[in-house]
Amino acid sequence: MKRIGVIMHGITGRMGYNQHLVRSVVAIRAQGGVTLSTGEKVMLDPILVGRNIEKVGEIAKRHGIERWTDDLDAALKNPDDTLFFDAGTTQMRGQLLAKAIRAGKDVYCEKPIADTMEEALEVARLAESAGVRHGVVQDKLFLPGLRKLAMLRDSGFFGQILSVRGEFGYWVFEGDWQPAQRPSWNYRLKDGGGIILDMLCHWRYVLDDLFGEVKAVSCLGATHIPSRVDEHGRRYEADADDAAYATFELEGGVIAQINSSWAVRVRRDDLVTFQVDGTLGSAVAGLTKCWTQHRVNTPKPVWNPDQSQTIDFYRTWDEVPDNVTYDNGFKAQWEMYVRHLVEGGPWPYGLMEGVKGVQLAELGLKSWRERRWLDVPAIG
Repeated sequence: MKRIGVIMHGITGRMGYNQHLVRSVVAIRAQGGVTLSTGEKVMLDPILVGRNIEKVGEIAKRHGIERWTDDLDAALKNPDDTLFFDAGTTQMRGQLLAKAIRAGKDVYCEKPIADTMEEALEVARLAESAGVRHGVVQDKLFLPGLRKLAMLRDSGFFGQILSVRGEFGYWVFEGDWQPAQRPSWNYRLKDGGGIILDMLCHWRYVLDDLFGEVKAVSCLGATHIPSRVDEHGRRYEADADDAAYATFELEGGVIAQINSSWAVRVRRDDLVTFQVDGTLGSAVAGLTKCWTQHRVNTPKPVWNPDQSQTIDFYRTWDEVPDNVTYDNGFKAQWEMYVRHLVEGGPWPYGLMEGVKGVQLAELGLKSWRERRWLDVPAIG
């Protein structure tokens, strides 16, 4: 059995702990490793790194992990640990990735890969020049709902795709009479917060991979909730954008509109939904489920404001069956990246894809400031 030593940083946060440690690395270890095309197994051997040594140690013991430290520099010097992973704060990520790359480590990280495009591009170019392998998490492409959309697209179900409409978000409590579901730094600009930087990085790879390369963007941001209460019960100014209303022009003339908000109450099928309309059919996908309506099954409503609606529109859609077993999306990409590291197979999710996400976020923020459309130039 092969071994990959993984330096894992940022696993005390919500995403790093739940999705990357517990549901990915710990789950992979529990199943006996990652299976290669030859049938051979690769086992991940993590060392957990964090500033709070007591908290990191408690997490390690809880999940049967034997190694942890608060000394990142020492961990990077160990030649037996060849992969560095980061899911910490965005503001630290660029520097951490650069340090790991200079130490000769392969890198894998959450997005955004930096809080500015300039730094993101520097890190991506550094990885290329150093000859290390590199990857960025593109988790939403591995969601069952979006994988079903990709299957429908590949089958020709949509015909010519005309438009995409996305709705993402939920009400994040202000923290006064109910604790917030997200950390307070998300809502402070000085700490790297803001939904545009966070979510437009996601929408870039979703749109590019599923519907067409993003060519232009118009974005309006908002800070709907200007005051919140943090984890210690202290009120603070929430000056980062907590909602974004964006329109994108895609290659081939497809128009995409995506609303992202932490100040919206949900009345739809899931916390995120995408509706894709084409000449031959339409589909609506959430995190796991997907419904379709073909051209021949499309009802014929007639506008009549003087009469109650007689069509139950939800009942006119058919659910796509779960003919395939879908694993956790984060775990699936971890396994894909491990196979790339060991077998050298194709890997489309390098750091330059992360640069594209930061680019779109920066353009979205600029569009908001200048109140205009902006083209998305190719990255040289």
